[in-house]
Amino acid sequence: MNWKLLLGIALGFAIGFGCRASGIPVPAPPLLVGALLVVAMTSGYLLAERWLTRRAAAHVADCGGPTGQTAGRVQR
Repeated sequence: MNWKLLLGIALGFAIGFGCRASGIPVPAPPLLVGALLVVAMTSGYLLAERWLTRRAAAHVADCGGPTGQTAGRVQR
């Protein structure tokens, strides 16, 4: 396993334990469904980022840079 994953899980358990021991409300959904929703949203975000960064940009010529000038079209 990746050491960052293990560190993240350990930190999550430590925060949860600390909140429970001190009586502070946990900064997370109280139900399993809510926690799974957070995991699903995070996973979807990360998967979409990976998928979109692997594809070549289709409209590079139409994108204006810092000056706003495009390489593919003449603006009228």
